[in-house]
Amino acid sequence: MSVEQAIASINNVLWGEGQVLIYVLLFAGFWFSYKLKFVQILNFRHMFSVLKNSGKLDGDSSDSSGISSLQALFIGLSARVGTGNLAGVAVAISLGGSGAIFWMWVIALLGMATGFAESILGQLYKVSDDHNEYRGGPAYYIQKGLNQRWLAILFSLCLFLGYGFSFSAMQANTIADSLNHAFSIPTMYSGAVITLFAGAIVLGGLKRIARFAELIVPFMGIAFILVAVTITVMNISAVPAMLYDIITSAFGLQEAGAGMLGAAIKNGIQRGLYSNEAGAGSVPHAAASARPVPNHPVTQGYVQMLGVFLDTMVLCTCTAVIILLADVNISGEMEGIRLTQSAITQHLGENGVYFVSAAISLFAFTSVVANYAYAESNLHFFKLDNKIGRTIYTLMYLAMVFWGASASLTQVWSMADVALGLMTLVNVVAIVQLTPTIVALTKDYNTKRKIENVTHADMEFKAADIKIQGSVEANIWHK
Repeated sequence: MSVEQAIASINNVLWGEGQVLIYVLLFAGFWFSYKLKFVQILNFRHMFSVLKNSGKLDGDSSDSSGISSLQALFIGLSARVGTGNLAGVAVAISLGGSGAIFWMWVIALLGMATGFAESILGQLYKVSDDHNEYRGGPAYYIQKGLNQRWLAILFSLCLFLGYGFSFSAMQANTIADSLNHAFSIPTMYSGAVITLFAGAIVLGGLKRIARFAELIVPFMGIAFILVAVTITVMNISAVPAMLYDIITSAFGLQEAGAGMLGAAIKNGIQRGLYSNEAGAGSVPHAAASARPVPNHPVTQGYVQMLGVFLDTMVLCTCTAVIILLADVNISGEMEGIRLTQSAITQHLGENGVYFVSAAISLFAFTSVVANYAYAESNLHFFKLDNKIGRTIYTLMYLAMVFWGASASLTQVWSMADVALGLMTLVNVVAIVQLTPTIVALTKDYNTKRKIENVTHADMEFKAADIKIQGSVEANIWHK
């Protein structure tokens, strides 16, 4: 069996006929929504109030440990907001029809609870490394919370395969293809430039990545939303029909559309997960790196839950509206960024293709950089967080970015799907086992939040306040 055949077989079990991950993610979403009393709906407004203090660092500002919650949010959005928002939505619509968008919304709403759960675990079980920075993520909370090192190692290997190599290659592929389509730039040249720029940023470490994300993500997100709103207003008379088409297609109610029901559900959930990453175990790495205000793990749950909302319910919806309001042919074959380019060109004329090329270059490039940070955080887990370990990893990462720019679309997406699927499977198994700690943390936060005259700055978490599964690193929560 060739490597491509092996990848196809695994994908068939995870995403295809077996649909294992679709059931796993739906279960996780419903499970945490129920256990956390639908935190994503009932505490929706509080999610924004937490954001007010997210730009601050807890404690002494002269302490260089960690980054702010806002920077952690932007790193999380850097990884989330990428090809999934532009190319991934196009893939979902081309393979699953407009109904796939409805199921993308469903998995995002459920995924907000899952993202909340995994992010507070990342923050709780974080560790401090030799560079006075916080590290954490599923490998850390699997080992510290469950004492299952073999499962932690399995997750880390999947993380390196996915975020360290495959995903960055896929993002580079989308940038190169977009620039080739718009400006006829050879993919090899694009790949070389992407690799050089990525190297210049990631070699500056976590804080440089955080500053880059803090600068670029808000700018590109707001610009894209404004374009989508403009296109919607230009086609406002067609909006009711578009919404009707999304709903009826989602349930196979259209004529000759019943056969598309399974494709709509499968592609909506698969591409929704790929975009917002809820449950995949990636964002807890960003959540762990922060020093939150209030100084409580649940703060990062709310902050990163907002990331799921912004990614899928806002940005992915913008792309879907742009495509569905355009008079473009959706072939039923796998289409990526070029479908989105064609749609915007139809709306805005020839200048549209230049806008999409600029947007996808920024969206995907921020993901390339954030992906590096996620995988690099696990070098500490293997005691490879040293000059030799980081050099070897960085060279392999940059080589994959360069290779990905010229690889085929199907080949790169298939590798990414396998890595994401295996990561998600391991992570969901872990966080479900850690449910008692997640629930206890949330109750502790809610109790302290209701105490009179306690401000956000005054609220703090102490490890002795609740019964924690496993153990946390000494002195992390000693304040």
